[in-house]
Amino acid sequence: MNIDSHQHFWKYSAAEYPWMGEELAMCRRDLLPLDLEPLLDAAGLDGSIAVQARQIPEETDFLLDLAAKHPRVLGVVGWIPLCSPEVGRYLEPYAAHPKVVGFRHVIQDEPDDDFILRPDFNAGIRELGRYPLCYDILIFGKHLPQTIRFVDQHPGIRMVLDHVAKPSIHPGAFDQAWAENIRALAKREHVTCKLSGMATEVCGGAWDEETLRPYFETVLEAFGPQRLMFGSDWPVCLMRTSHTRWVDTVRGWIAPLSATEQAAIMGGTAEKVYLTW
Repeated sequence: MNIDSHQHFWKYSAAEYPWMGEELAMCRRDLLPLDLEPLLDAAGLDGSIAVQARQIPEETDFLLDLAAKHPRVLGVVGWIPLCSPEVGRYLEPYAAHPKVVGFRHVIQDEPDDDFILRPDFNAGIRELGRYPLCYDILIFGKHLPQTIRFVDQHPGIRMVLDHVAKPSIHPGAFDQAWAENIRALAKREHVTCKLSGMATEVCGGAWDEETLRPYFETVLEAFGPQRLMFGSDWPVCLMRTSHTRWVDTVRGWIAPLSATEQAAIMGGTAEKVYLTW
């Protein structure tokens, strides 16, 4: 199965999506499964994993409703208040839903760089660990040292690193600190990594395959094909690239790999981690 492991849906309103600045003006409209399906068809992808874009409990229900109506939405990474002492009240019913595959919190937007180490947040993660669910990690590269300490506290939970941890990408200047921390994180075998969100992290706007290639090569070496998964980050990716261009870029990078390794990156890893555990 070929899978886009990371995309979003929304019915746009300025109040509910305040993070959409001018760079995301093209996304300030309703973007739903019928908008994505032609792109999946063009790319030869069977379906996708829908990931939360709002930090409200209603977000999970919204995505599950779409998944019920559109079978190519294969799974949902939702949101629940993981810091709440009542997190179990949210987890129990969602854990029984066949389309709920995990949860995510937008760590990158928290003013406290050590948020991921908070005791109440980690208590919520331990509650999540009672169920066969994943946790998606959304951070910037600067959060990698704390994230390594975080994942070490939860060795039994499948962790998925979004957007290769959003390094600071400057043409002609490779982020060595990011690379060192990524290699350290990848030693934790319960962590997998998404090949997504890279184009949006290029400082200055324009990007090309050669600027991003060292970041791809680093995560490929660190995680290996069996722990990497393709993700488009559609429609957020539209601020810098199209769904088609990103699919073609990743397929170009992985073309030298074996057929088995390519199949893992283009869907096998996502299927294993999210859908068949």
